[in-house]
Amino acid sequence: MKKEYDIIVVGAGPAGSSAAKAAASLGVSVLLMEKDRDVGYPVRCGEAVSKKVLQKYVELDYNFVSQEINKVSFISPDNTEVICPMEDNILILERRIFDYELARRAANNGAEVITRTYVNGILRKDDAVSGVKYEYLGEQKELKAKVVIAADGIESRVGRWAGLKTYTDFREMESCIQVTAGNLDVDMETCVFYFGEQVSPHGYLWIFPKGNRSANIGLGVSGDIGRKKSAKSFLDDFMGLNYPDAPVFTRVAGGVPSTITLDKISAPGILLVGDAARMVNPLSGGGISSGIAGGLLAGEIAAKSVLNKKPDLLLTYDKVWHDRYGRNHEIFNRIKDAVYYMSDDDFNQLAKITGRIKFEERTIGRIIRQAVINKPSLLIDVAKVFLT
Repeated sequence: MKKEYDIIVVGAGPAGSSAAKAAASLGVSVLLMEKDRDVGYPVRCGEAVSKKVLQKYVELDYNFVSQEINKVSFISPDNTEVICPMEDNILILERRIFDYELARRAANNGAEVITRTYVNGILRKDDAVSGVKYEYLGEQKELKAKVVIAADGIESRVGRWAGLKTYTDFREMESCIQVTAGNLDVDMETCVFYFGEQVSPHGYLWIFPKGNRSANIGLGVSGDIGRKKSAKSFLDDFMGLNYPDAPVFTRVAGGVPSTITLDKISAPGILLVGDAARMVNPLSGGGISSGIAGGLLAGEIAAKSVLNKKPDLLLTYDKVWHDRYGRNHEIFNRIKDAVYYMSDDDFNQLAKITGRIKFEERTIGRIIRQAVINKPSLLIDVAKVFLT
């Protein structure tokens, strides 16, 4: 390893690896640091992503795709089912392979990659971040950099050490849990979503098929609900009722932000990407594609800052992100606030109304427009993100 790099990226998830690739491809020296032993493990994700959106940022390789989905099923509290064809197919990824592949692509573009490096502090010079402190194989070390990109997840200690406010109120978090189960009798080309107070209040439960009779089954409940009854209890109830004998291969739990991007995601010498910056769609909770988009943007801006010797260029990152992606996330957040707080009766009525629409004419955008029909200002928001 060098004594100094142009750019150090902390965290080798999709956002971090994308940032490393983007920066290295412009010719600067990049080190991608991962605290776990293996890139892509453990998996903390539902693994679902829009095929159309993912292909904007990543060359598709079906080696990291478990299943392609062409329909979505919505199930209301009274068990009314509405099946909707997908205008844009959903891919269920194999994140262990996907994350590894993104890191490999970063390395192929010139980035160095090192695992089992636990970053436990930052270096400063002239009020700017100038590197990281870390532990590697039991030894405490320091490494200088012109720019640090923090892709270290929702807790983002790196961002906090740099003085950025990475705290999110528990009421703007989803408490999530997921199992990967097998021997399931489910349609492998249909994602299923359950709504209602008894299943997943102020959130939803998902079944994402992964092929070979297996699927990710998980749910998220808002932080205030999770303090009264845990997400685990809701999932255990659902599995006991619907799949009592299904073998469970994995179980993961954690917090997912369901709010807009942080107010500030840059500071002298540092940029935040992915979950660290809250680059998550507040409506769906999905953050793979938006994290990659943020990583590519951060890597490009950081590299140009280094190459042009313009440190202040980093501070343009906030506005560029907001103009390209953040505005849509703000719209999704407003829609989420309306949809997540619908009553069981509202969901039941919505299912009955949308169920009367001809199958070939159903779209997710049309269903959401119906859900907010009594909120004219939100209808404009829905049109902005689903009709453009």
